[in-house]
Amino acid sequence: MIKFSVNDDIWTIRLSRPDKANALTAEMLEEICSIVARAHKARAMIVTGEGQVFSAGADLEAVKRGLATSNVWERASRAIAELPCLTIAALNGTLAGGAFGIALACDLRISVPTAKFFYPVMKLGYLPQPSDPARMSALIGPARTKLILMAGQKLNADEALLYGLIDCVCPYEELLDSAHALTDSVHTALPNQVKAIKQMCTQTSIP
Repeated sequence: MIKFSVNDDIWTIRLSRPDKANALTAEMLEEICSIVARAHKARAMIVTGEGQVFSAGADLEAVKRGLATSNVWERASRAIAELPCLTIAALNGTLAGGAFGIALACDLRISVPTAKFFYPVMKLGYLPQPSDPARMSALIGPARTKLILMAGQKLNADEALLYGLIDCVCPYEELLDSAHALTDSVHTALPNQVKAIKQMCTQTSIP
């Protein structure tokens, strides 16, 4: 249900459960954690999905077994966020619910034009994963974060781009090529340089 490949030091994780809209199970999230734990020598990592949906969030049967409140979501997103390499979420379709954590943890997010973005935790009676509101607020501000998490607003790709939730929109057939194009500069950079620039971009105060 998770496909993994390495090509020229670019690691790709693909959610591969298209018959279930790539809904995430605990096992899939644990596998993501395991792959990312080995990725500290990667030049870049791309996370994408199979089919027309990036991920519908948590698998409904797994939710009944407690997945909605499991710490595996936070462990997966934290592992991605802490990678020293460039990370890119190549969103091949709609991004929903807890799957937001994976995309928000990446450095860049690119999307197909047909994607929708929604995180219906208020409606479903759950809290968002702990780091998701802070990461979302850093991208789009507190008020727009509340529109999504509290008012239940669903964004289309143009709105998500305008808000700053995603960084560019490209045709479905060009998505992975566009993601790989964003990794071109990392091939000529020193690993420590990539890590240093990434840390400089996320520091909250001016030296």
